[in-house]
Amino acid sequence: MTTVIKVGGSLEADPHRRRALLTAIGDGAHGRCIVVPGGGAFADAVRAAQARERFGDAEAHRRALDAMSDAAGIFRGIEPRLAQSLEPWAETAPARIRVWNPRGLRGGHPDIPETWDVTSDSLALWLATRIRAERCVLVKSIDVPQGRDPVALAQEGIVDGAFPGFAAKFEGAIEIWGPQCRVAVETRTAA
Repeated sequence: MTTVIKVGGSLEADPHRRRALLTAIGDGAHGRCIVVPGGGAFADAVRAAQARERFGDAEAHRRALDAMSDAAGIFRGIEPRLAQSLEPWAETAPARIRVWNPRGLRGGHPDIPETWDVTSDSLALWLATRIRAERCVLVKSIDVPQGRDPVALAQEGIVDGAFPGFAAKFEGAIEIWGPQCRVAVETRTAA
């Protein structure tokens, strides 16, 4: 089983939890994983620079990808067993634990709008779909109530605005891990 685990930038505020999670991933506790880093403070700096310098969303998107790339380097510093991966969908190397560096998307991709509606949450789902992962996990700094679907999560500001569209294309399970509980995201509607 392959799992994409997005480690939210908000976990910068809880370095012990972030380190424990990355160590557990490095230990193989979650099987074959690809870690997607959130941009955290680096992405916040991009938002501030955009407000100050007034550059467009496409440029902000590219800078946010750079922020995620910087976070990937920090994750590898915390957990050296994470192998850096630019294109995990094309790699055949045996590494079971990777951290994705999304810098390769700076040139754009037709499936990914270059706006703030797409953050690391949606990019994790895009990657999970692309590599046919069985599960996509979003690790957040807050607990999420049971029974939420992607639209409700986006409306509540827990995930980005593009998340519901990316979730509709993903065939695997989606989970959100908060500090106290892990919940499954309701992605299938009753017939």
